[in-house]
Amino acid sequence: MAQCITCGTELHPERAQKYNYCMAPECQEKNAKGLTMVAVGMNKAAEELVILDESTREDLASGKYRDQRRGSFGTSAAGSAPAPRATGPSGRRAGGARPRPERRSPEPAPAPRPWTPRQERLALIYNQQGLRPAEIAEKLGVSPYTASQIILAARNRAKR
Repeated sequence: MAQCITCGTELHPERAQKYNYCMAPECQEKNAKGLTMVAVGMNKAAEELVILDESTREDLASGKYRDQRRGSFGTSAAGSAPAPRATGPSGRRAGGARPRPERRSPEPAPAPRPWTPRQERLALIYNQQGLRPAEIAEKLGVSPYTASQIILAARNRAKR
């Protein structure tokens, strides 16, 4: 039978499979060790935490918890950056061509709103009066979703 390393008390066989100390407060205080936790996935709703042990270390090294939106764990996508071109001693590209500045595409224009400025003013007034989006939608003749979008768009514009 296994015994506690601190006080010598006999350990229950199931406890002895994982621990070498008993449940006495003095033994727990002396021998219990904290666990190292690692966040392997995060989003707006929750985090995924795992205990850092040998198998988790191997999983991390193998890329099991890599960021699905990126090419590898914690870095930008591999191969997304253009490869540097060979340059000669003068700093120019082979063949004497000068490097061209990268062209950026213009930002897309905001999508047109499917509501009128009058509907927006009324929606804000109704909202300030405490009406719910469904009630506002009924008064304006739009869907509850559109009523919510009108209110959110007006609030966001007011914050700028």
